[in-house]
Amino acid sequence: MGGLSEKDCTPCRGGVPPLSEEETGAFLTQINEDWRIVDNHHLTRSWEFPDFASAMSFTNLLGDVCEDQGHHADFELGWGRVVALIYTHKIDGLTESDFVLASKFDDV
Repeated sequence: MGGLSEKDCTPCRGGVPPLSEEETGAFLTQINEDWRIVDNHHLTRSWEFPDFASAMSFTNLLGDVCEDQGHHADFELGWGRVVALIYTHKIDGLTESDFVLASKFDDV
């Protein structure tokens, strides 16, 4: 989806405030429209698959992206379904890196 996916996630050392609603709204326009911001705290998106094995394989691909970026999402895996939840745990909120990771997931 362009610019954000070209960036790398930046490690958060804490001590910074989460993004404001205005800032998260601006970043949201730069990622796939299936992403949702929940309570200005985290991003979430779900994908559907024809079976469990496909969902598991996709989850592993997203996990590889997380490892490569040093920024890790939470996943819910079920039969034919994957849900990703992204936020910066260190500050318990959203940072630019969360949107970068979401954009990279969009490219998978």
